[in-house]
Amino acid sequence: MKRLGRNLRDFAPALLLIAGLLALWEVISRAVEMPDWLLPAPSDIGASFGEAAPLLGPHVAATVTAAAAGYALALASAIVLAAAIDRWGLARRAIYPLLVTSQTIPTFALAPLLAIWFGFGLLPKVLVVALVCFFPIVVATVGGLRAADKEMLDLVRGMGASDRQLFFKVRLPAAVPSVISGMKIAATYSVIGAVIAEWTGASQGLGLYLLRASNSFQTDQVFAVIAVIALLSIALFGCVELVGRTVAPWTAAKEETAR
Repeated sequence: MKRLGRNLRDFAPALLLIAGLLALWEVISRAVEMPDWLLPAPSDIGASFGEAAPLLGPHVAATVTAAAAGYALALASAIVLAAAIDRWGLARRAIYPLLVTSQTIPTFALAPLLAIWFGFGLLPKVLVVALVCFFPIVVATVGGLRAADKEMLDLVRGMGASDRQLFFKVRLPAAVPSVISGMKIAATYSVIGAVIAEWTGASQGLGLYLLRASNSFQTDQVFAVIAVIALLSIALFGCVELVGRTVAPWTAAKEETAR
């Protein structure tokens, strides 16, 4: 209960700021009589969301499925590759620069290619999400693995531990907070990656719904979908935060102590 009260107190300024901005937006929209197709008032967006809610269910499910599957693929492959980069210097020198270079390629350029190669089903969307989420997780994991305490490594090595034991007993536990940080960043990207993939071709999904609403000048629907995308990203971030508190409770204790 005390933690809940602390969390509410921490988020109160942000919630108050959002409420104030929405109120200001509402007042300005009504005062200048802004056309709905140009910039609808928040109340109109809320009403539009209520009307569209029954239709959004399948689209939300499709986007969440692609985001979750791509995120899981990115997490598994990033940890494996990070372990290889940490273990072998040659892999680090050969692969790490390519990872950095890969971030210069826009996702918009890759999504159509993946759709051409793998069709318009779930697979290309999962791959786009995985590509978007992969980099922050692997970079954070590599940094965490290489930041393991040197004295602890020397101590365990002096006790006769093998490289495998050093990795699982010292390096990986030490990297958990960094891995979780990378996972949080990737979680906010996952839904956006799924939406981008759906723009290139899909039968369902928030990206498709957003594209149709935009092409029809249904601006209130566009804002409603944007709000849903933001809420989904926040929800995934919260899930990762919860997992982090469960897997590495000492990090949460440090954060509370710092407050």
